[in-house]
Amino acid sequence: MVEGGVMKPDKTEFTECWRTSWKTPYIMRLALSAGIGGLLFGYDTGVISGALLYMREDFESIDKKTWLQETIVSMAVAGAIVGAALGGFLSDSLGRRKSILGADIVFFVGAIVMAAAPNPWIIIIGRLLVGLGVGMASMTAPLYISEASPARIRGALVSTNGLLITGGQFMAYLINLAFTKAPGTWRWMLGVAGLPALIQFVLMMSLPESPRWLYSRNKVDEAKSILEKIYSPEEVEAEMALLKASIESEKADEAAIGETMLSKLKNAFKNPVVRRGLYAGITVQVAQQFVGINTVMYYSPTIVQFAGFASKSVALSLSLITAGLNAFGSIVSMLFVDRYGRKRLMIFSMAGIIFFLIFLSVVFIEASSHAPKVGSIESVHFGANSTCSAYAGATKSAADGKWSCMTCLKAKCGFCSNKASEYQPGACLVVSKPNRDLCHGEDRVFFEQGCPSKFGILAVVFLGLYIVSYSPGMGTVPWIVNSEIYPLKYRGVGGGIAAVANWVSNLIVSESYLTLTEHLGPGGTFFLFAGVSTLSLCLIIWFVPETKGLPFEEVEKMLAEGYRPCGRRKGKGEKVGKVNGDDNAA
Repeated sequence: MVEGGVMKPDKTEFTECWRTSWKTPYIMRLALSAGIGGLLFGYDTGVISGALLYMREDFESIDKKTWLQETIVSMAVAGAIVGAALGGFLSDSLGRRKSILGADIVFFVGAIVMAAAPNPWIIIIGRLLVGLGVGMASMTAPLYISEASPARIRGALVSTNGLLITGGQFMAYLINLAFTKAPGTWRWMLGVAGLPALIQFVLMMSLPESPRWLYSRNKVDEAKSILEKIYSPEEVEAEMALLKASIESEKADEAAIGETMLSKLKNAFKNPVVRRGLYAGITVQVAQQFVGINTVMYYSPTIVQFAGFASKSVALSLSLITAGLNAFGSIVSMLFVDRYGRKRLMIFSMAGIIFFLIFLSVVFIEASSHAPKVGSIESVHFGANSTCSAYAGATKSAADGKWSCMTCLKAKCGFCSNKASEYQPGACLVVSKPNRDLCHGEDRVFFEQGCPSKFGILAVVFLGLYIVSYSPGMGTVPWIVNSEIYPLKYRGVGGGIAAVANWVSNLIVSESYLTLTEHLGPGGTFFLFAGVSTLSLCLIIWFVPETKGLPFEEVEKMLAEGYRPCGRRKGKGEKVGKVNGDDNAA
């Protein structure tokens, strides 16, 4: 998983979840209906990677302008940042159910706008709308599930939202692959996203509001009638009492830390315990994005093309492997995060990420240096009008054998491979549909993103190993840490600040990746990510304590004393900060 929250269940909770859901199917109906929001989240993350390949064929401006490709991809992330904030406000004011219904409408409209878009700017508007829907759902769906679930199986049910996110990414690659030969290709890929949004809308129409939200609005009888469908008769009164106590406690917390967002933020950063928690929480969330994971999720087929696989269908098929490994890693994390601990799992995950990013960098650099040469006879074969103008104007250097496939691609031209072998000298041609057709007509391959390379399969293998390293650790643990690191009354504001840091980091990475590859090449870009990941690993070791098996009070005490990598200790002359006090300690 690349975004969204996770509540960490244990094996006993999964067993209890299965037993309870079997006895009361209504509970699973609630969870899965709301969980479709996670599926939409994952689908939107994965679908654009394949759709972008075909958009470049239909719109020359997208093909020629890297910044336009980045904007189309990242606009959904920008929309999600706004949608997450809007979702929080709407879910509190209108209710969880209405907020989810609103997210479905916005997402459905965005999907239709993208599918029918006559130009790139309308696609961008559609992406923005879809992002708004994703952001609203990412905040509201887990909240609805947690508030409509029995406490003993809450973590297991909320975790289904995370599994549906990675499942949605996998489904997106399957859908992309299914429509590669269909008329309209990318329009179908993007438009199909409206279907699960429509299904969720219909399902949610028949479901009730969150009992917790109803109780907080003094609709006690309505809340009780819903709880009667979830709990056995002997449990209902006890749950009503717990609900009352919880809401009263929440109101008391609001009175203590402030009701406005500004006052909450001020008090959070003023409090040393919360501030140290934020150091850890923000560190892991920013690190999760700056290891470059969403370059793989958003641009996976393009990266595979960088590795030398020109065929779009082949690129999509190989990208399917990365999505499957990501989903598998989410399951692995659930099995090991309580056994080996949060911090240890992140450290091992980061070590693997750095290792395989360096290997990816070396593979792409080697592939670039061994790119096939451009042959003057091969280029002339297609006629002067088809030959790349930059190559034609550099005949001396071309004659000296200095032009390779990579030189050709950097000149914004395409490489038509040799008919006898892809690794022999080929032609450097202007990128256009007629030239693609001419090249394909002679049973040659037309390369626009990467060059023919014997190292290509190694790049795909290391990309898969990178995902295997990322998913069980950095993919899920940062969200678990953020659910455990803050004092109870600051958990909402602390987690919100860290989540915003995650989304903004996501936006920066997705908006800059193609520009970086233009200037540094794929190898240089992955090496840059490896360097940033190394720095992130050092920050995780320094700022993030191990919270495995610790009660919230113990975590709070650890942060109050001043956590350091070598253990918990209080600095000389340092006062221990109190969550409920003045909060003026260091």
